[in-house]
Amino acid sequence: MEQSVLCPLDGRYFPRVETLSQLMGERALAVNRVRAEVTWLKILADLKLPRFKKLTAAEQKILDKICLLTSADFELLQKLETSGYKNIPATRHDVKAVEYFLRLKLQNTPLKDRLNWLHFALTSEDVNSVSYALMLADGVEKVLLPALENLHKNLAKLARKESRSVLLARTHGQPAVPTTFGKEIRVFAWRLSQQIDQLRKRKISCKFSGAVGNFNAHTAAFSRINWPQAARQVIACLNRNRQIKLVLSPVSTQIDNRDSYAELFDNLRRINIILLGFSQDMWRYISAGLVRQKAVMGEVGSSTMPQKVNPIDFENAEGNLQLANALLTFFSEKLPLSRLQRDLSDSTVLRNMGMAIGYGVVAYDSLEKGLAKITFDRSAAREELCAHPEVLAEAIQTILRANGMENAYERLRDFTRGQPMTLALLTDFIDGLDVPAPVKMQLHQLDVETYTGRAQQLAEEKYD
Repeated sequence: MEQSVLCPLDGRYFPRVETLSQLMGERALAVNRVRAEVTWLKILADLKLPRFKKLTAAEQKILDKICLLTSADFELLQKLETSGYKNIPATRHDVKAVEYFLRLKLQNTPLKDRLNWLHFALTSEDVNSVSYALMLADGVEKVLLPALENLHKNLAKLARKESRSVLLARTHGQPAVPTTFGKEIRVFAWRLSQQIDQLRKRKISCKFSGAVGNFNAHTAAFSRINWPQAARQVIACLNRNRQIKLVLSPVSTQIDNRDSYAELFDNLRRINIILLGFSQDMWRYISAGLVRQKAVMGEVGSSTMPQKVNPIDFENAEGNLQLANALLTFFSEKLPLSRLQRDLSDSTVLRNMGMAIGYGVVAYDSLEKGLAKITFDRSAAREELCAHPEVLAEAIQTILRANGMENAYERLRDFTRGQPMTLALLTDFIDGLDVPAPVKMQLHQLDVETYTGRAQQLAEEKYD
Protein backbone atom coordinates (compact mmCIF):
# COMPACT_ATOMS: atom_id res chain seq x y z
CA MET A 1 0.00 0.00 0.00
CA GLU A 2 1.37 3.38 -1.00
CA GLN A 3 2.14 5.56 2.00
CA SER A 4 0.46 8.96 2.00
CA VAL A 5 2.19 12.03 3.41
CA LEU A 6 0.46 14.43 5.75
CA CYS A 7 2.71 17.47 5.40
CA PRO A 8 3.44 19.12 2.01
CA LEU A 9 7.09 19.45 3.07
CA ASP A 10 7.26 15.65 2.77
CA GLY A 11 5.22 15.66 -0.44
CA ARG A 12 5.03 18.32 -3.13
CA TYR A 13 7.73 20.52 -1.56
CA PHE A 14 10.14 17.75 -0.62
CA PRO A 15 12.60 18.35 -3.50
CA ARG A 16 13.04 21.91 -2.20
CA VAL A 17 13.75 20.85 1.39
CA GLU A 18 15.50 17.52 0.91
CA THR A 19 18.85 18.82 2.19
CA LEU A 20 17.15 20.45 5.16
CA SER A 21 15.35 17.20 5.89
CA GLN A 22 18.69 15.43 6.07
CA LEU A 23 19.94 18.01 8.57
CA MET A 24 16.84 18.51 10.72
CA GLY A 25 14.77 15.35 10.34
CA GLU A 26 14.35 12.41 12.72
CA ARG A 27 17.43 10.64 11.43
CA ALA A 28 19.53 13.79 11.88
CA LEU A 29 18.31 13.99 15.47
CA ALA A 30 19.40 10.40 16.05
CA VAL A 31 22.81 11.05 14.47
CA ASN A 32 23.39 14.08 16.69
CA ARG A 33 22.36 12.16 19.80
CA VAL A 34 24.90 9.48 18.96
CA ARG A 35 27.53 12.16 18.36
CA ALA A 36 26.79 13.76 21.72
CA GLU A 37 27.07 10.44 23.57
CA VAL A 38 30.25 9.43 21.73
CA THR A 39 31.88 12.82 22.26
CA TRP A 40 31.14 12.60 26.00
CA LEU A 41 32.69 9.13 26.11
CA LYS A 42 35.85 10.49 24.47
CA ILE A 43 36.04 13.39 26.95
CA LEU A 44 35.61 11.00 29.88
CA ALA A 45 38.48 8.91 28.54
CA ASP A 46 40.72 11.97 28.55
CA LEU A 47 39.90 12.78 32.19
CA LYS A 48 41.99 9.82 33.42
CA LEU A 49 39.21 8.49 35.58
CA PRO A 50 39.86 5.33 37.60
CA ARG A 51 39.05 2.13 35.69
CA PHE A 52 38.65 4.04 32.40
CA LYS A 53 41.41 3.16 29.97
CA LYS A 54 42.52 5.77 27.47
CA LEU A 55 41.11 5.26 23.99
CA THR A 56 43.46 3.94 21.34
CA ALA A 57 43.50 5.29 17.81
CA ALA A 58 41.68 2.18 16.61
CA GLU A 59 39.00 2.62 19.25
CA GLN A 60 38.57 6.25 18.26
CA LYS A 61 37.92 5.11 14.68
CA ILE A 62 35.30 2.62 15.88
CA LEU A 63 33.45 5.40 17.67
CA ASP A 64 33.72 7.75 14.69
CA LYS A 65 32.29 5.09 12.38
CA ILE A 66 29.29 4.54 14.65
CA CYS A 67 28.48 8.25 14.42
CA LEU A 68 27.84 7.86 10.69
CA LEU A 69 24.65 5.91 11.51
CA THR A 70 23.64 3.74 8.56
CA SER A 71 20.05 3.07 7.55
CA ALA A 72 20.25 -0.27 9.37
CA ASP A 73 21.51 1.52 12.48
CA PHE A 74 18.62 3.96 12.39
CA GLU A 75 16.16 1.11 11.98
CA LEU A 76 17.71 -0.64 14.99
CA LEU A 77 17.42 2.55 17.05
CA GLN A 78 13.74 2.82 16.21
CA LYS A 79 13.15 -0.80 17.18
CA LEU A 80 14.88 -0.30 20.52
CA GLU A 81 12.55 2.58 21.28
CA THR A 82 9.24 1.32 19.91
CA SER A 83 9.12 -2.50 19.70
CA GLY A 84 12.23 -3.89 21.37
CA TYR A 85 15.11 -5.92 19.96
CA LYS A 86 15.92 -9.53 20.85
CA ASN A 87 16.01 -9.67 24.66
CA ILE A 88 15.83 -5.88 25.08
CA PRO A 89 12.27 -4.62 25.67
CA ALA A 90 11.06 -1.40 24.04
CA THR A 91 12.42 1.58 25.98
CA ARG A 92 9.62 3.99 25.01
CA HIS A 93 12.39 6.54 25.54
CA ASP A 94 14.34 7.83 22.54
CA VAL A 95 17.54 8.83 24.35
CA LYS A 96 17.75 5.62 26.40
CA ALA A 97 17.39 3.78 23.11
CA VAL A 98 20.55 5.55 21.92
CA GLU A 99 22.45 4.29 24.97
CA TYR A 100 21.28 0.71 24.36
CA PHE A 101 22.11 1.07 20.68
CA LEU A 102 25.69 2.04 21.52
CA ARG A 103 25.97 -0.88 23.92
CA LEU A 104 24.91 -3.28 21.17
CA LYS A 105 27.30 -1.71 18.64
CA LEU A 106 30.26 -1.83 21.02
CA GLN A 107 29.69 -5.14 22.81
CA ASN A 108 31.85 -7.10 20.35
CA THR A 109 34.62 -4.49 20.05
CA PRO A 110 37.70 -3.65 22.14
CA LEU A 111 35.46 -1.10 23.88
CA LYS A 112 33.22 -3.74 25.44
CA ASP A 113 34.86 -3.21 28.87
CA ARG A 114 33.83 0.46 28.86
CA LEU A 115 30.12 0.11 28.18
CA ASN A 116 29.38 1.18 31.74
CA TRP A 117 30.67 4.67 30.92
CA LEU A 118 28.06 5.30 28.24
CA HIS A 119 25.66 8.10 29.24
CA PHE A 120 27.65 8.50 32.46
CA ALA A 121 26.05 11.05 34.84
CA LEU A 122 23.97 12.53 32.02
CA THR A 123 20.29 13.27 31.80
CA SER A 124 18.52 12.76 28.49
CA GLU A 125 18.10 16.52 28.22
CA ASP A 126 21.89 16.96 28.10
CA VAL A 127 21.93 14.82 24.97
CA ASN A 128 18.80 16.43 23.52
CA SER A 129 19.96 19.97 24.24
CA VAL A 130 23.18 19.45 22.32
CA SER A 131 21.45 17.51 19.53
CA TYR A 132 18.75 20.07 18.82
CA ALA A 133 21.32 22.87 18.96
CA LEU A 134 23.40 21.00 16.37
CA MET A 135 20.35 20.56 14.15
CA LEU A 136 19.51 24.24 14.30
CA ALA A 137 23.10 25.23 13.64
CA ASP A 138 23.31 22.90 10.64
CA GLY A 139 20.00 24.08 9.22
CA VAL A 140 21.01 27.72 9.48
CA GLU A 141 24.58 27.32 8.30
CA LYS A 142 24.10 24.85 5.46
CA VAL A 143 20.66 25.73 4.11
CA LEU A 144 19.20 29.01 5.37
CA LEU A 145 22.24 31.24 5.09
CA PRO A 146 23.21 30.12 1.57
CA ALA A 147 19.61 30.54 0.37
CA LEU A 148 19.25 33.99 1.91
CA GLU A 149 22.67 35.16 0.74
CA ASN A 150 21.85 34.13 -2.82
CA LEU A 151 18.47 35.85 -2.63
CA HIS A 152 20.14 39.01 -1.35
CA LYS A 153 22.69 38.87 -4.17
CA ASN A 154 19.93 38.66 -6.77
CA LEU A 155 17.98 41.51 -5.21
CA ALA A 156 21.09 43.70 -5.17
CA LYS A 157 21.76 42.77 -8.80
CA LEU A 158 18.22 43.76 -9.78
CA ALA A 159 18.56 47.03 -7.86
CA ARG A 160 21.70 47.95 -9.82
CA LYS A 161 20.18 46.89 -13.14
CA GLU A 162 17.08 49.08 -12.64
CA SER A 163 18.79 51.93 -10.78
CA ARG A 164 17.75 54.46 -13.46
CA SER A 165 14.32 53.00 -14.27
CA VAL A 166 11.82 55.66 -13.21
CA LEU A 167 8.78 54.64 -11.22
CA LEU A 168 5.83 56.48 -9.74
CA ALA A 169 6.12 56.08 -5.99
CA ARG A 170 2.87 55.73 -4.13
CA THR A 171 2.21 56.58 -0.50
CA HIS A 172 -1.16 55.57 0.96
CA GLY A 173 -1.66 54.06 -2.49
CA GLN A 174 -1.74 57.53 -4.07
CA PRO A 175 0.70 59.10 -6.55
CA ALA A 176 3.52 60.66 -4.51
CA VAL A 177 6.83 61.56 -6.20
CA PRO A 178 9.10 59.85 -8.73
CA THR A 179 11.58 57.20 -7.65
CA THR A 180 13.36 54.38 -9.45
CA PHE A 181 12.48 50.72 -9.39
CA GLY A 182 16.07 49.87 -8.56
CA LYS A 183 16.08 52.07 -5.47
CA GLU A 184 12.87 50.48 -4.18
CA ILE A 185 14.38 47.02 -4.64
CA ARG A 186 17.57 48.20 -2.91
CA VAL A 187 15.51 49.00 0.19
CA PHE A 188 14.57 45.33 0.52
CA ALA A 189 18.11 44.18 -0.28
CA TRP A 190 19.59 46.43 2.41
CA ARG A 191 17.05 45.39 5.04
CA LEU A 192 17.68 41.75 4.24
CA SER A 193 21.45 42.21 4.48
CA GLN A 194 21.13 43.60 8.01
CA GLN A 195 19.21 40.57 9.19
CA ILE A 196 21.52 38.13 7.40
CA ASP A 197 24.47 39.75 9.17
CA GLN A 198 22.78 39.12 12.51
CA LEU A 199 22.01 35.54 11.48
CA ARG A 200 25.66 34.87 10.64
CA LYS A 201 26.67 35.91 14.18
CA ARG A 202 24.12 33.75 15.97
CA LYS A 203 25.24 31.31 18.64
CA ILE A 204 22.93 28.58 19.83
CA SER A 205 22.99 27.75 23.52
CA CYS A 206 22.73 24.33 25.12
CA LYS A 207 23.35 22.68 28.48
CA PHE A 208 25.30 19.59 29.51
CA SER A 209 25.20 19.63 33.30
CA GLY A 210 23.08 16.79 34.58
CA ALA A 211 19.64 16.29 36.07
CA VAL A 212 18.87 19.86 37.16
CA GLY A 213 22.00 21.58 35.93
CA ASN A 214 24.22 21.20 39.03
CA PHE A 215 26.53 18.32 38.01
CA ASN A 216 25.14 16.45 41.06
CA ALA A 217 25.92 12.90 39.95
CA HIS A 218 29.23 13.91 38.40
CA THR A 219 30.43 15.50 41.61
CA ALA A 220 29.18 12.64 43.78
CA ALA A 221 31.23 10.15 41.76
CA PHE A 222 34.38 12.25 41.22
CA SER A 223 34.40 15.43 43.27
CA ARG A 224 37.83 16.62 42.14
CA ILE A 225 37.07 16.73 38.42
CA ASN A 226 36.27 20.10 36.88
CA TRP A 227 33.01 18.96 35.34
CA PRO A 228 31.97 22.34 33.88
CA GLN A 229 35.27 22.38 32.01
CA ALA A 230 34.63 18.83 30.75
CA ALA A 231 31.22 19.93 29.47
CA ARG A 232 32.83 22.86 27.68
CA GLN A 233 35.21 20.42 26.01
CA VAL A 234 32.27 18.51 24.57
CA ILE A 235 30.93 21.68 22.98
CA ALA A 236 34.39 22.66 21.74
CA CYS A 237 34.71 19.30 19.97
CA LEU A 238 31.29 19.62 18.36
CA ASN A 239 32.07 23.18 17.23
CA ARG A 240 35.03 22.20 15.05
CA ASN A 241 34.74 23.42 11.44
CA ARG A 242 31.43 25.07 12.23
CA GLN A 243 30.39 28.63 11.34
CA ILE A 244 27.28 28.76 13.54
CA LYS A 245 28.64 27.88 16.96
CA LEU A 246 27.11 26.19 19.98
CA VAL A 247 27.65 27.88 23.31
CA LEU A 248 27.24 26.28 26.73
CA SER A 249 24.91 28.03 29.15
CA PRO A 250 26.88 28.52 32.39
CA VAL A 251 23.83 27.90 34.57
CA SER A 252 20.54 26.13 33.81
CA THR A 253 17.80 23.90 35.15
CA GLN A 254 17.38 20.47 33.60
CA ILE A 255 16.81 22.26 30.30
CA ASP A 256 18.59 25.12 28.61
CA ASN A 257 16.74 28.43 28.77
CA ARG A 258 16.54 28.47 24.95
CA ASP A 259 16.59 32.26 24.85
CA SER A 260 19.03 31.88 21.96
CA TYR A 261 16.38 29.85 20.12
CA ALA A 262 13.89 32.68 20.56
CA GLU A 263 16.46 35.20 19.33
CA LEU A 264 17.18 33.04 16.28
CA PHE A 265 13.51 32.50 15.49
CA ASP A 266 12.77 36.21 15.89
CA ASN A 267 15.67 36.95 13.54
CA LEU A 268 14.17 34.58 10.97
CA ARG A 269 10.73 36.06 11.54
CA ARG A 270 12.06 39.55 10.74
CA ILE A 271 13.68 38.19 7.58
CA ASN A 272 10.40 36.63 6.55
CA ILE A 273 8.47 39.83 7.24
CA ILE A 274 10.86 41.76 4.98
CA LEU A 275 10.39 39.19 2.24
CA LEU A 276 6.66 39.14 2.80
CA GLY A 277 6.58 42.89 2.11
CA PHE A 278 8.68 42.32 -1.00
CA SER A 279 6.34 39.56 -2.23
CA GLN A 280 3.28 41.76 -1.77
CA ASP A 281 4.91 44.72 -3.52
CA MET A 282 5.92 42.55 -6.46
CA TRP A 283 2.36 41.25 -6.65
CA ARG A 284 1.13 44.85 -6.91
CA TYR A 285 3.71 45.82 -9.54
CA ILE A 286 2.71 42.79 -11.61
CA SER A 287 -0.98 43.56 -11.14
CA ALA A 288 -0.39 47.14 -12.33
CA GLY A 289 1.45 45.94 -15.43
CA LEU A 290 4.75 47.52 -14.35
CA VAL A 291 6.48 44.17 -13.94
CA ARG A 292 6.03 41.55 -16.64
CA GLN A 293 6.37 37.80 -16.17
CA LYS A 294 7.83 35.44 -18.69
CA ALA A 295 5.29 32.89 -19.81
CA VAL A 296 6.50 29.34 -19.17
CA MET A 297 5.71 26.97 -22.02
CA GLY A 298 2.86 24.65 -21.05
CA GLU A 299 2.20 26.34 -17.72
CA VAL A 300 -1.45 26.92 -16.87
CA GLY A 301 -2.45 30.21 -15.23
CA SER A 302 -6.14 29.38 -14.97
CA SER A 303 -8.22 26.29 -15.63
CA THR A 304 -10.72 28.42 -17.56
CA MET A 305 -8.96 31.66 -18.58
CA PRO A 306 -6.09 30.65 -20.87
CA GLN A 307 -4.60 34.12 -21.14
CA LYS A 308 -3.56 34.42 -17.49
CA VAL A 309 0.02 34.47 -16.21
CA ASN A 310 -0.45 34.53 -12.46
CA PRO A 311 2.19 35.73 -9.99
CA ILE A 312 2.13 32.29 -8.39
CA ASP A 313 5.74 32.32 -7.17
CA PHE A 314 5.25 35.49 -5.15
CA GLU A 315 1.87 34.24 -3.90
CA ASN A 316 3.42 30.92 -2.90
CA ALA A 317 6.19 32.76 -1.09
CA GLU A 318 3.67 34.95 0.73
CA GLY A 319 1.67 32.01 2.05
CA ASN A 320 4.69 30.00 3.12
CA LEU A 321 6.34 32.98 4.79
CA GLN A 322 3.20 33.57 6.83
CA LEU A 323 2.98 29.90 7.74
CA ALA A 324 6.65 29.84 8.77
CA ASN A 325 6.22 32.95 10.90
CA ALA A 326 3.18 31.56 12.69
CA LEU A 327 5.32 28.60 13.78
CA LEU A 328 8.38 30.73 14.57
CA THR A 329 6.30 33.04 16.77
CA PHE A 330 4.91 30.04 18.64
CA PHE A 331 8.39 28.57 19.14
CA SER A 332 9.74 31.89 20.43
CA GLU A 333 6.97 32.08 23.00
CA LYS A 334 6.89 28.39 23.95
CA LEU A 335 10.43 27.08 24.10
CA PRO A 336 11.95 29.46 26.71
CA LEU A 337 9.22 28.43 29.18
CA SER A 338 9.44 25.55 31.65
CA ARG A 339 7.50 24.66 34.77
CA LEU A 340 10.05 24.73 37.60
CA GLN A 341 13.10 22.69 36.59
CA ARG A 342 11.49 20.72 33.74
CA ASP A 343 8.32 19.70 31.98
CA LEU A 344 7.91 17.70 28.80
CA SER A 345 5.47 19.90 26.90
CA ASP A 346 8.39 21.14 24.78
CA SER A 347 9.36 17.69 23.55
CA THR A 348 6.88 17.39 20.70
CA VAL A 349 7.34 21.08 19.88
CA LEU A 350 11.09 20.75 19.35
CA ARG A 351 10.52 18.01 16.80
CA ASN A 352 8.65 20.49 14.60
CA MET A 353 11.32 23.21 14.36
CA GLY A 354 12.33 21.95 10.95
CA MET A 355 8.83 22.65 9.66
CA ALA A 356 9.10 26.39 10.32
CA ILE A 357 12.48 26.56 8.67
CA GLY A 358 11.29 24.29 5.86
CA TYR A 359 8.38 26.54 4.94
CA GLY A 360 10.80 29.46 4.92
CA VAL A 361 13.11 27.58 2.55
CA VAL A 362 10.19 26.84 0.22
CA ALA A 363 9.32 30.55 0.22
CA TYR A 364 12.91 31.61 -0.54
CA ASP A 365 13.00 29.16 -3.42
CA SER A 366 9.72 30.55 -4.77
CA LEU A 367 11.10 34.08 -4.64
CA GLU A 368 14.17 32.98 -6.59
CA LYS A 369 11.94 31.44 -9.24
CA GLY A 370 9.77 34.54 -9.34
CA LEU A 371 12.75 36.85 -9.73
CA ALA A 372 14.09 34.74 -12.58
CA LYS A 373 10.87 35.23 -14.56
CA ILE A 374 10.26 38.97 -14.23
CA THR A 375 11.14 42.00 -16.35
CA PHE A 376 10.52 45.58 -15.33
CA ASP A 377 8.47 47.34 -18.01
CA ARG A 378 10.28 50.67 -18.19
CA SER A 379 7.98 52.00 -20.88
CA ALA A 380 4.81 51.28 -18.90
CA ALA A 381 6.34 52.76 -15.76
CA ARG A 382 7.40 55.92 -17.60
CA GLU A 383 3.93 56.26 -19.14
CA GLU A 384 2.26 55.97 -15.73
CA LEU A 385 4.64 58.52 -14.21
CA CYS A 386 4.15 61.03 -17.02
CA ALA A 387 0.38 60.76 -16.54
CA HIS A 388 0.80 62.34 -13.11
CA PRO A 389 2.59 65.69 -13.51
CA GLU A 390 1.11 66.75 -10.15
CA VAL A 391 3.95 64.84 -8.48
CA LEU A 392 6.09 67.89 -9.27
CA ALA A 393 4.04 69.91 -6.75
CA GLU A 394 6.47 68.94 -4.00
CA ALA A 395 9.44 70.28 -5.97
CA ILE A 396 7.63 73.49 -6.96
CA GLN A 397 6.49 74.40 -3.44
CA THR A 398 9.91 73.58 -2.00
CA ILE A 399 11.76 75.76 -4.54
CA LEU A 400 9.28 78.59 -3.94
CA ARG A 401 9.78 78.35 -0.18
CA ALA A 402 13.53 78.33 -0.68
CA ASN A 403 13.15 81.62 -2.57
CA GLY A 404 11.12 83.26 0.16
CA MET A 405 7.52 82.83 -1.03
CA GLU A 406 5.04 82.61 1.83
CA ASN A 407 2.22 80.08 1.76
CA ALA A 408 3.87 78.24 -1.14
CA TYR A 409 2.65 74.85 0.14
CA GLU A 410 -0.91 76.10 0.52
CA ARG A 411 -0.96 77.56 -2.99
CA LEU A 412 0.16 74.26 -4.52
CA ARG A 413 -2.26 72.34 -2.33
CA ASP A 414 -5.23 74.43 -3.44
CA PHE A 415 -4.19 74.26 -7.08
CA THR A 416 -3.41 70.56 -7.43
CA ARG A 417 -5.84 68.73 -5.14
CA GLY A 418 -9.23 67.57 -6.36
CA GLN A 419 -8.77 68.04 -10.08
CA PRO A 420 -7.07 66.20 -12.97
CA MET A 421 -3.66 67.71 -13.60
CA THR A 422 -1.89 68.22 -16.91
CA LEU A 423 1.46 69.66 -17.85
CA ALA A 424 -0.32 72.53 -19.57
CA LEU A 425 -2.15 73.47 -16.38
CA LEU A 426 1.09 73.23 -14.41
CA THR A 427 2.89 75.42 -16.96
CA ASP A 428 0.16 78.05 -16.75
CA PHE A 429 0.37 78.01 -12.98
CA ILE A 430 4.13 78.60 -13.06
CA ASP A 431 3.75 81.37 -15.64
CA GLY A 432 1.30 83.13 -13.31
CA LEU A 433 3.66 83.17 -10.35
CA ASP A 434 5.14 86.47 -9.23
CA VAL A 435 8.73 85.25 -8.95
CA PRO A 436 12.06 86.25 -10.53
CA ALA A 437 12.73 84.94 -14.03
CA PRO A 438 15.56 82.58 -12.95
CA VAL A 439 13.23 80.93 -10.42
CA LYS A 440 10.49 80.60 -13.02
CA MET A 441 13.00 79.04 -15.43
CA GLN A 442 14.08 76.59 -12.76
CA LEU A 443 10.47 75.57 -12.22
CA HIS A 444 9.82 75.13 -15.95
CA GLN A 445 12.85 72.83 -16.19
CA LEU A 446 11.40 70.38 -13.70
CA ASP A 447 10.59 67.03 -15.28
CA VAL A 448 8.93 63.98 -13.74
CA GLU A 449 11.55 61.67 -15.31
CA THR A 450 14.49 63.50 -13.79
CA TYR A 451 12.94 64.50 -10.47
CA THR A 452 14.30 61.39 -8.73
CA GLY A 453 16.74 62.94 -6.29
CA ARG A 454 19.55 60.52 -5.47
CA ALA A 455 17.52 57.41 -6.23
CA GLN A 456 20.02 56.14 -8.79
CA GLN A 457 22.99 56.50 -6.44
CA LEU A 458 21.06 54.94 -3.58
CA ALA A 459 20.23 51.94 -5.76
CA GLU A 460 23.81 51.49 -6.91
CA GLU A 461 25.65 52.02 -3.63
CA LYS A 462 26.93 49.00 -1.71
CA TYR A 463 25.75 48.96 1.89
CA ASP A 464 27.04 45.52 2.81
